[in-house]
Amino acid sequence: MAMRSTILTTLFLCTLPAAAGAALQASEANPPAEGFNLQGSDRQAIETADQVMVELGGRRAWDETRFLTWSFFGRRRPVWDKQTGDIRIEGVDRETERPYLILMNLRTKRGRAWKEGVPVTDPDELAAILENGESAWINDSYWMFMPYKLKDSGVTLKYLGRGQMLDGHQAEVLELTFEAVGRTPENKYHVYVAAGSGLVEHWDFYSNAADKEPRFSSPWHNWQRYGRILLSDDRGENGHTDIAVLDALPPEVLTSPEPVDWRALIP
Repeated sequence: MAMRSTILTTLFLCTLPAAAGAALQASEANPPAEGFNLQGSDRQAIETADQVMVELGGRRAWDETRFLTWSFFGRRRPVWDKQTGDIRIEGVDRETERPYLILMNLRTKRGRAWKEGVPVTDPDELAAILENGESAWINDSYWMFMPYKLKDSGVTLKYLGRGQMLDGHQAEVLELTFEAVGRTPENKYHVYVAAGSGLVEHWDFYSNAADKEPRFSSPWHNWQRYGRILLSDDRGENGHTDIAVLDALPPEVLTSPEPVDWRALIP
């Protein structure tokens, strides 16, 4: 039965136009996350999202990427183990200007925190810090990895046709709306897939899906290869630095509050 299915699939692909066959292959290689609004999303938007994943390095390369770290606009440094969900967040509180450190797991929501090197032991204070850490993670990772998350849980994709980016170049425009996910499901994004590169090179952010004008617009420029995937660091007035994709990481980075020598770890 499996052989018959494989033969039929191969014959079907051979009868499709080249573009349609490529789109089908890309879709099969980039399955949606559980909870993605497949019924409410446009076919063309889904096909465009699948092709973006191909240009980024492919779904398999993304799934097999394990350790990632970067400096988010110079404010804080997240470290992420994609396999386990463990994260480390080093930063400086913007109000008190005091350093803090969070070690937690995104799946269990459990973790530890330190302020100026002193462990946070009060349960209520720790719970608040961990919740804030998760919120920071959601924000920072979306600014870093959004193009890999076009078919995430809770997302609805719509194709808006062709549009013009801030630099004047043409792009295919996708609309992302959300339902019951993240901290701000009322948000909306317009994502611009550049005609030349096939990569996301611009986005518009709307605080509310009903808004007619974006709250801000930002480029996604300077795509570079890290490990087996592509990442972008240029957001116009802001940018990410010290980006690294690592196959291995000393366990203590995600388990110990001891300082990390990033210059020795980042290639």
